[in-house]
Amino acid sequence: MGKVDPKVDEAIQTLNMKDGLARRKLLTGAGLVSATAAASALLSACTSSSSASTSSSGHAAAVAGDFPSTPRWQFWFDNHVTTNLFFVPTIFGFKDAAALLNLPTPKWGGSDNSIDADMVAYMRTAIAAGASGIATTVINSVPTDTTFATPVAAAMSAGIPVVSYNADGPIIKGVPTPGTNRLCYVGQALYLSGQQMGTRILQNTKPGHVVIFIATPGTANIQPRYDGAASVLTPAGYKVSMVATGASTAVEGPPEKAFLLANKSDLVGAFAVDAGSTELLGPQLASLGLAGKIYAGGFDLTPGTLTAIKAGQLDFTINQDPYLQGFLPTLYLYMFNLTGGLVLPPDTDTGLTFVDSASVGQYLSTSTTYEGSTGATKPTLVSRSGPISSPVATTST
Repeated sequence: MGKVDPKVDEAIQTLNMKDGLARRKLLTGAGLVSATAAASALLSACTSSSSASTSSSGHAAAVAGDFPSTPRWQFWFDNHVTTNLFFVPTIFGFKDAAALLNLPTPKWGGSDNSIDADMVAYMRTAIAAGASGIATTVINSVPTDTTFATPVAAAMSAGIPVVSYNADGPIIKGVPTPGTNRLCYVGQALYLSGQQMGTRILQNTKPGHVVIFIATPGTANIQPRYDGAASVLTPAGYKVSMVATGASTAVEGPPEKAFLLANKSDLVGAFAVDAGSTELLGPQLASLGLAGKIYAGGFDLTPGTLTAIKAGQLDFTINQDPYLQGFLPTLYLYMFNLTGGLVLPPDTDTGLTFVDSASVGQYLSTSTTYEGSTGATKPTLVSRSGPISSPVATTST
């Protein structure tokens, strides 16, 4: 075939070209002025493509196939208890979604202790910064309170899409009241989850005195759960005590212990409606000799709660899948921006699953970011085999 031009040889080796039509055309320079020109063109195209796909600014690379390139949209997550263990998987959720979509990690901030003013200030910072989208918890419980309605409306008026997650504003006796003009809500059906907890208590205890611990009475992320439980238990003859524990997990234990100690002789059950109060309830019951003697449970899958169920200190907890509460808002904001608002995000119930001694093992034996396991740092492929257990689907109209 004769001597091969060095540029041609470089192109063949760089592009890993095997014997075939493209290789033969390159060697002969078919269709171009010369083989050298063909090789130079191919190498230039290869270099440009590589640079475009690895760029960290400007436009993000296409996800797959003909999916369009997009700006690197910066989303913001506004939260009411930023350091609470419950939101560890939520943070992993939005980080993972952003990585899949080749977007910057969403910003995370708001309040450490359910202070509305701090959350509103953070949202206004996001608006001033020209956020590409905002996800916020809407924790006000009074229908006439416009604390969150005003900044959400301001963001939407500025062309910034807003979705809510975890809490969506006032719910009175299970009925949502006028709140914000956010695009959608991603989270648990909170009043219903409280009713389901009440029903489970009803099925496992006789009527008597029960206590329900709550971090911050009146806030829309957990008050509806208490209200839902009370709506089932009170008519059935139970005395239901609501006891506040505090927004910070560090202060929730002492109020629980004090109440349990003062009422241990007549309690038939002890429960909680938030992650921190639930995690600390098991050890408090054990310290007073009540673990296993009265029915007990709560919400969420923090490591301490799972351990307490395994140890027999708690009988159940309710999972609302906080990972999805980070992952889905990121995906929904991305799709809204991608489609110019043609695809509107849907309200999404992230679930209500009871975890007890029979099912807690799978959570303790699998360390994942999806459930906020201690030590987990990145998403992993979780092995699965065998039949899938799930209720038969029903659709109401």
